[in-house]
Amino acid sequence: MNYDVLVIGGGPAGLSAALQLGRGCKKVLLCDAGPPRNAAAEEMHGFPTRDGTPPREFRRIGREQLAPYDVEVREVGVHHVEAQGRGFVVALADGSTVRCRRVILATGMVDEIPDVPGIREQWGRRIFQCPYCHGWELRGRPWGLLATSEQLLEFALFLTGWTEQVVAFTNGPLSIRDELRQRLERAGVALESRRIARLVAGPTDELAAVELEDGTRRGCEALVVRPPQRQSAFVARLGLALDDAGYVRIDEREETSVRGIYAAGDLTTPVQGALLAAAAGTRAAWAVNHALNVHRD
Repeated sequence: MNYDVLVIGGGPAGLSAALQLGRGCKKVLLCDAGPPRNAAAEEMHGFPTRDGTPPREFRRIGREQLAPYDVEVREVGVHHVEAQGRGFVVALADGSTVRCRRVILATGMVDEIPDVPGIREQWGRRIFQCPYCHGWELRGRPWGLLATSEQLLEFALFLTGWTEQVVAFTNGPLSIRDELRQRLERAGVALESRRIARLVAGPTDELAAVELEDGTRRGCEALVVRPPQRQSAFVARLGLALDDAGYVRIDEREETSVRGIYAAGDLTTPVQGALLAAAAGTRAAWAVNHALNVHRD
């Protein structure tokens, strides 16, 4: 089957791109497979009209609002994208093949969650990356930050806007500039260099403390973790140009180094969030729609 645009990924960026293209009178296939990156989160925040909405409900509403348009949604992965003529031949995970004129990648990034006992159980609940997304509900409580570099220690200063009780866990010895150490001290940020043994849940199964290698426990009701990220295996196979941090390079039209393949959302930038991703999806859709209408290729 032939489509104008294939959108890969059904999060905020992909849904936004598909909506704009549908309203632009384009025939669109949106492929979405696997659990969403924010699947563990109970609510998403900071998105006007959707503040506090569960991610699953956000996606349901997003898909529902695609129904009036020529947008098909499939729960299927994409195996391969090959340029052919003026478009692409795309092999899907269900064995079918489709053709399209343009591709928009909205696949997000893969978080490499640290191997700390208890962290996966609390991920997206009391362990999070973005204080804008989760900080308000836990404001004023004891927070921790897993800070294994000086750059991450700078982030501890930022967190004091939500709570004055911040402990930076370096999970082992860390060389820290005197100037930074003094700034942390003035801000009331405590430094903890002992290694983390595990995270301890309280009676309600919520994070309550961080247990250190010597058995000491430090009260902690929220832990901020900024894990390394990598591209999905599918995006890595496309051979796109990446920046030094591993994010997909795009130009001012949201186009990647491969002509006709565009990218939007978290896979292009470390500055991430649902609202930002949705805006990026809109920009990519506008650029694609303009290219299809004006250049007619």
